[in-house]
Amino acid sequence: MTGTPIDRDRVAPPPGVELLWSGKVSDHAEDAIAHRHVLDAEESARLDGFFRPADRDAYAVAHVALRRLLGERLGQAPEAITLERLPCSHCGGPHGRPVVPGNAVHFSLSHTSGLVLIALAATPVGVDVEAVPDAGTISDVATQLHPKERTELAALPAAQRATAFTRCWTRKEALLKATGVGLNEDLSLTYVGAGAQPAANTGWLLTDLPVDTGFAAAAAVAVAVGV
Repeated sequence: MTGTPIDRDRVAPPPGVELLWSGKVSDHAEDAIAHRHVLDAEESARLDGFFRPADRDAYAVAHVALRRLLGERLGQAPEAITLERLPCSHCGGPHGRPVVPGNAVHFSLSHTSGLVLIALAATPVGVDVEAVPDAGTISDVATQLHPKERTELAALPAAQRATAFTRCWTRKEALLKATGVGLNEDLSLTYVGAGAQPAANTGWLLTDLPVDTGFAAAAAVAVAVGV
């Protein structure tokens, strides 16, 4: 890790998160592609399967950075990190979210529209970063949210609704990633709120993260009940 471009994009993590990294794909793509040899066979196959260079670069940056950060945390070379997949929470198949065997450290990554976000923690963690979508997407997806979230969004002035929706969405996806359920769960079941502060969820600390204008980001990390 020392001397690599990845070092400058570490940012102050929220409570419960050991490390938070946020980087622009354009800043790291060349270096990530040059170090794609640290990826395992599954990751390399996925990288080769992308048709659009932008998608390829985002995947390379996210996964090379993840391996470097995990390697530093675990005292191993990035290419030596072993990842395995949990059973799918929806069908039980062997294609659930990737984890470090034995849960020596928990991690989550997200990337969208040229930004990558990675978190490491001692307990289950989820992060999500999203670009603010267009009005049509918001109109279509907002109807699937928790009833209280729909009410909160409807009460806002139109000019504030897009930012609030994206804030709500990243909170929800971060939490569902942390629990391992992912977007297989009905989006109307879990309430995270669309207001200025995330709603409380027992056993989880949900935090909005600072991010570039035009984006929203959130992290969810498991905590002991009562903490």
